[in-house]
Amino acid sequence: MTAHAPPTSDTLLLRLARLRDRVAELVDERSAGDPTAGDPLRGLYLSDEAVRHLLGPTTVSYPTAFDDGAGDRDGDDGTAYEGAGADRLELLAVRLGLTELDLRILLIALAPDLERSFESLYGYLNDDVSRRRATTGLALDLCGLPVHFAGARARFHPSAPLTALGLLSVEDPERPFLSRALRVPDRLIAHLLGDDTLDPALVGHVHPLATAAPSHDDEFTAKLAARLSTAPLTVYLREHREGDGLAGAAAALRAAGYEALHFTGPEDRVPELLREARLRDAAVVASALPEQPGKLVRALAHSGVPVLLTGSRPYDPQWSEHDPLVLDAPRQRAGAVDVWSAALRDEPGFDLAATVAPYRLGGDRILRAAEAARSLAGFDGTPVTAAHLRLAARQQSASGLERHARRIRPDVGWEDLVLPDKPLVQLHELALRARHRDQVLGDWRLSAGGGRGRGVLGLFAGESGTGKTLSAEVVAAELGLDLYVVQLSSIVDKYVGETEKNLERIFTEADRTDAVLLFDEADAVFGKRSEVKDSHDKYANMESAYLLQRLESFDGIALLTTNLRANIDEAFTRRLDLVVDFPFPDPGQRLALWRHSLSAVPCAEGTDPSAVADAFELAGGSIRSAVVTAAYAAAGRGAPVTTADLREGAEREYRKAGRLVPGEGNW
Repeated sequence: MTAHAPPTSDTLLLRLARLRDRVAELVDERSAGDPTAGDPLRGLYLSDEAVRHLLGPTTVSYPTAFDDGAGDRDGDDGTAYEGAGADRLELLAVRLGLTELDLRILLIALAPDLERSFESLYGYLNDDVSRRRATTGLALDLCGLPVHFAGARARFHPSAPLTALGLLSVEDPERPFLSRALRVPDRLIAHLLGDDTLDPALVGHVHPLATAAPSHDDEFTAKLAARLSTAPLTVYLREHREGDGLAGAAAALRAAGYEALHFTGPEDRVPELLREARLRDAAVVASALPEQPGKLVRALAHSGVPVLLTGSRPYDPQWSEHDPLVLDAPRQRAGAVDVWSAALRDEPGFDLAATVAPYRLGGDRILRAAEAARSLAGFDGTPVTAAHLRLAARQQSASGLERHARRIRPDVGWEDLVLPDKPLVQLHELALRARHRDQVLGDWRLSAGGGRGRGVLGLFAGESGTGKTLSAEVVAAELGLDLYVVQLSSIVDKYVGETEKNLERIFTEADRTDAVLLFDEADAVFGKRSEVKDSHDKYANMESAYLLQRLESFDGIALLTTNLRANIDEAFTRRLDLVVDFPFPDPGQRLALWRHSLSAVPCAEGTDPSAVADAFELAGGSIRSAVVTAAYAAAGRGAPVTTADLREGAEREYRKAGRLVPGEGNW
């Protein structure tokens, strides 16, 4: 949040010069009374004369600390440093509440990393030319503090500010306390010199958080941003759908003026992560929490850094003894047109609002989808089209549904449907509901409440082959979504409770995926409940009860098909948004279906399906099969399709169904 100063500051160089003067004073004092000061091998061995000098009477004096230009600032009494310098060291001290003593110790420790001459000077003062870093004892001497003073020695304890904040490490624990070396992390030194490159230990574990997050809940964003601006806060955002938490965190941190470090790494990288956040004055956002998140939550909570955790699980008090602020992440709105428009950069030549309406993607996914759409358009050598954007958006909606369902990439349109006006109008309404559910159920507050979701549920009822599955594919194509046909064989299980578990996996995955879910032949799982006569009836009814509850909270788009509407439990019917009846085609519709199926097939002159359409009562699926049979027969002859081929195909379909072929005798 604080603006950084220029990379190199006069204040830091001035402090180094004053430290150099203080070292010179200490060197002069020691050399004046040390008989081995002129020995070229001093520090490599102890002569008899040196031993007698060390065992002689104690004449230790504690000079005052070097003049650091602090003036009347608070000093060694441990009070917070209030100065506001122009360099990064001063800014860091103010931001982290370091005392003047902390600053002095830090400067003493990092001096050899900034100026080479300090190595030799420290080696002399350490009485060991190989120990060229400051030690705890040397730091206390330079600060003018007695080495036996407990308060001074405590500044090097693991819980002391410098070590706890990751700014200083005390090495060589096997050595006596006063000879332990002090080291400043390379990342801190680089930061003080103006280098903001990410710590190498965090590469691959920390990513920038997209700032193009939809402003889906301005009130929530403003309240959370206000709390974050007041003091560092640990927040757990529970997601209803994957991406809700990241979108909410990005919006709040952007409003609070924080840079965000999106962390997806292991717990053992937390110390480097927190240090990086402190150096940058940034916030930490952690998503994809591990299976046992307690260790990570405890390490991040109350660290003095704003931390936002996101996940779909409810918060467990056992994760940490310091509970974060637990909030429900606001739902993402589908079709954030302003964000999509900014991500695309150029004005699209199509209806952007209608194109992106079905997609509930977070800001980072929108940016990636827009980039992918531009890449697809570049490959085709055209400007970005609605088809490019839809394909890119589907790629960003990762799904695990393929473990339980068969994916269909829709390749049909409204022109492929031959239906009466009423079901066509209802299908268009179904697509309309899917596009505007956030506005109607959310903004206009027409949701029924009680934890109900914003899903769109439809039932397609009609005889086999009347176009139910094709219509589901057309609706998915209209919305620019993939269609997933649920494999009932992968759901129904003979063991009690397993069917419900399988269904829960499907619904959970569908909730986080922009797709259309199709339960074909839904009677198997959505059938009527029966009177309980034995344990089989009891558990079958339990499955139905579970489904009724789960449909209430479903947020996706689900379509059910059945050959017999009466088989579906009335309780399910009440929860459906639309029930579309697919009638058996009359002669006129059958003729339209024949002609549509033959639209790309080479036909002989005079081929007319009118008589076949009138004589054979076939549904659309059977008509297509009859045309396929006729086409194979014609291809085998190397000739176009004839009316006789069409009649032979229709007769084949009658015989497959066990029906009497017109004109083939009397029964």
